[in-house]
Amino acid sequence: MGEAALQLKPLKIGPLTAEYPVIQGGMGVGISLSSLAGAVAKAGGIGIISTAQIGFKDPDFSKDPMGANLRAIHKELKKARKTAPEGILGFNIMVATKEYARYVKEAVKAGTDVIISGAGLPVDLPRYVREAAEEMGGEFFCRPMLAPIVSSIKSASVICKMWDRKHKTAPDFVVVEGSQAGGHLGFHEDELLEGRCPTLEEILPGVLAEVRPYEEKYGRPIPVFAAGGVFTGRDMARYTRLGAAGVQLATRFIATYECDASQGFKDVLLQAREEDLAIIHSPVGMPGRAVRTPLIQRLEQGLRFPPKHCSLCMAGCQPAQVPFCITHALIQAVKGNREEGLFFSGSNVGKLDRMLHVRELMDELMKDWRAFA
Repeated sequence: MGEAALQLKPLKIGPLTAEYPVIQGGMGVGISLSSLAGAVAKAGGIGIISTAQIGFKDPDFSKDPMGANLRAIHKELKKARKTAPEGILGFNIMVATKEYARYVKEAVKAGTDVIISGAGLPVDLPRYVREAAEEMGGEFFCRPMLAPIVSSIKSASVICKMWDRKHKTAPDFVVVEGSQAGGHLGFHEDELLEGRCPTLEEILPGVLAEVRPYEEKYGRPIPVFAAGGVFTGRDMARYTRLGAAGVQLATRFIATYECDASQGFKDVLLQAREEDLAIIHSPVGMPGRAVRTPLIQRLEQGLRFPPKHCSLCMAGCQPAQVPFCITHALIQAVKGNREEGLFFSGSNVGKLDRMLHVRELMDELMKDWRAFA
């Protein structure tokens, strides 16, 4: 009883307090913007906006994608704050993003509470945050809480060592993402296809052990969140019993009325089953998990769809060589275009069976979590 009662206390990350230990995962392009993030933060969780081509609706996006994206960072956070003025809100910023530092600095200047960063190792994330503060003159600056996304014990070790050595700090929290997640994955493609990836249950204890010396050195807790394949409150309880402070969910939040995607996008996932999923090789240079829609089927046949326009989104992208434009495919998906869209999804997509409001989903998660904690 004592351990369970301890787990049910509000979650603290530095100066921030979340009523519930649930992070809503960042989903781009346009899946998790102000509506979803604001609703999650209002319901007591941590709402996350994805910066991936966040300004795609801006009239000037085709001419000036960077300017549109930077403006949208401020716009979307401000809208989410109106929904959840007291809630915790943040951004997911991919390391693989071209001009990653500019996105980080703009998020800081917009007043984000947290930054979660993966799709690569965010080695210099603390430096970019510090530089943003210097550019602001230090005035009214409140440092956001920073978290790397890691998929292995080795990655957690590298990040902790490098942040300690280069920046004299440690992560404020860590997200451990297993191989059952949707979108871009931190595992080798052959491991995913052959089912040889270590499980989240196997990775989590090692990451907890890696952060422990840094908790002692810096005199503060470093909460670790489990992600990838988390779907129910019972899943939450399993990982909190293993030592996780909480969980991150993404796919489960797509089937909510507040999710920023079109109903067409949501319907594709509601209709999908586990056997409809595929592991793809993304132009980002990483494998990813997505619903096998007509675009995926054509790519599996070896067809190529050369980008008609480059939005300068990914650092390693070579438009003349990639099989398709990921920005175009993700924008078509968020609009519900099943023929041309890339619909990222986690492995539990087959369990999505109904639409819910975010508050209903959070209540369901917490009720089950308490029952099994």
